[in-house]
Amino acid sequence: MQNPRHVRDAVVVVTGAASGIGEAMVERFAAEGARAVVAADRDRAGVEALAERVSALGVPCEAVACDVADEPSVKALIDGTVERHGRIDLVASNAGYVTVGGLEAPDEELHRMFGVHVMAHLYAARHAIPHMVADGGGHLLNTSSAAGLLTQIGSLHYSITKNAAVSLAEWISVTYGDRGIGVSVLCPQAVATNITTNSPTADLMPGDGPSGAAAVDGVLTAAELADTVVEALAAGQFHVLPHPDVAEYVRRKGDDVDRWLGGMQRFQSRLYPEGPTPADWLLA
Repeated sequence: MQNPRHVRDAVVVVTGAASGIGEAMVERFAAEGARAVVAADRDRAGVEALAERVSALGVPCEAVACDVADEPSVKALIDGTVERHGRIDLVASNAGYVTVGGLEAPDEELHRMFGVHVMAHLYAARHAIPHMVADGGGHLLNTSSAAGLLTQIGSLHYSITKNAAVSLAEWISVTYGDRGIGVSVLCPQAVATNITTNSPTADLMPGDGPSGAAAVDGVLTAAELADTVVEALAAGQFHVLPHPDVAEYVRRKGDDVDRWLGGMQRFQSRLYPEGPTPADWLLA
């Protein structure tokens, strides 16, 4: 069994790997000396280009086309990795996207986002954990957002699904921790990626890059975030917080949720004195 807290010599799967956070994690895991990295994404051309680039550096990296909201596709990804590499040590379930909208937004948008932000993590755990337990242990790294610990001004669906992703990770940790399964949940604020341009509601978003509430504590590069991921995995941390201020916000919320809600209401009013409109809502 590979120590699940360390990437060196690990067999790693990363979803949502064609760009942004997923791409940066693939590159960093390879640099850390992973035994093999499997880069998965619906964007086959994107992960194939990434795999070719990483493999040229001397670390085996393979590309797999995968729709994380489709359970058979996730099962094939996990089982195929074990068949080819003999085990699976770390699954970074990372795919995600954003939308803007509130109570008026179509239910179908919530259902689609729930598939990517929640069911994808569940499918990865459902099919990876039996392999990991049989091999003595493993680790799940599930990407959520600071919105999963707090909330997201401007996006009802993003807030709900990212909160659910954190709850799922907590449940898995409680239920399988004594069987050698480690769990971490990645909760960044603003990161410089193409997540907003890839959004189904991109036409409602401003075009000047990450800003607004999510960027109040700065915008990280994906490479900087990957540094934090490696450090948190080595430390065995559940919460992976690339923006340290998020820990303080969570503490304040836990200490007095009514006061925290009042503060968030005032924060929204300062950001949008005339009330939020779709064009104002830019997500983490």
